[in-house]
Amino acid sequence: MEKIQKLVEIDPNYIIVVLLVILFTMERLFNRPFRFDKRWQHLANNILFLLAFTFVNYFFAIFQVFCIQWLIDHKAGLLNYVAIPYWAKLIAGVALFDMTSYWFHRLAHKVPLLWRLHRVHHSDTSMDSSTFFRGHPVEIGVFGTASIIAVALFGMDMLTFGLYIFIFTFFAFFEHANLNFPKWLDKTVGLIFVTPNFHKVHHEQDQYYTDSNFADIFIFWDRIFGTFKYKPVTEMKYGLVEFDSNKKQSFLYLMISPFINIKRVSSDELQKEKKSNQ
Repeated sequence: MEKIQKLVEIDPNYIIVVLLVILFTMERLFNRPFRFDKRWQHLANNILFLLAFTFVNYFFAIFQVFCIQWLIDHKAGLLNYVAIPYWAKLIAGVALFDMTSYWFHRLAHKVPLLWRLHRVHHSDTSMDSSTFFRGHPVEIGVFGTASIIAVALFGMDMLTFGLYIFIFTFFAFFEHANLNFPKWLDKTVGLIFVTPNFHKVHHEQDQYYTDSNFADIFIFWDRIFGTFKYKPVTEMKYGLVEFDSNKKQSFLYLMISPFINIKRVSSDELQKEKKSNQ
């Protein structure tokens, strides 16, 4: 457990910088499924979201850690009363954090107020590894609360929480990366874990696919709860129809967009629009 402790103590900012440099470089050097211009401008725009997130998260993390530690001190949650090896609790804890996030993610797509915040992440029509950063900073309160509730229900400790965040960061970068991933990955690793090809389905413009594949780490949550869908990456169009313009891709517009009434384009409406344009 000492090695795991050292891993989770690594400054996440270092991990983010290293992964971004590696993946952004790979996206320029290798063949990729989606090509778009102005990648540096796209990166700069998404980094603004990272800076806003880092600022807000500095304050929210204090509250989050306080709540989690209080729950730990009071032995809240199921795993405190189950006699299994600690390594099993670590694995179960990471999976349960992911499951709780899965349900909050589903809520973010179904509850109109939460969708106003979450659609900022889905607005990116030119998806690459930096899309991981694109999200409204206020949404930290939604998914940060998910972790607190997970500890209250299931009783994970701080090491498990740190391990979950560490693993999640790697998955989130690779899931958004604009790279070609082999199909055998989906048929093997993809039986248990979220693969980049699976997560890209979640960013398809058609709401039928947008409202699927909600898990971040373990795809079996989507398989169990009936929200798994598949579509070849080469057939996808990313983003949201209602944000498909240069003006609506700007940092300032997206920051105020939760406070603007923007009608969500349903799958049926999108198909009718496509037929009318043919």
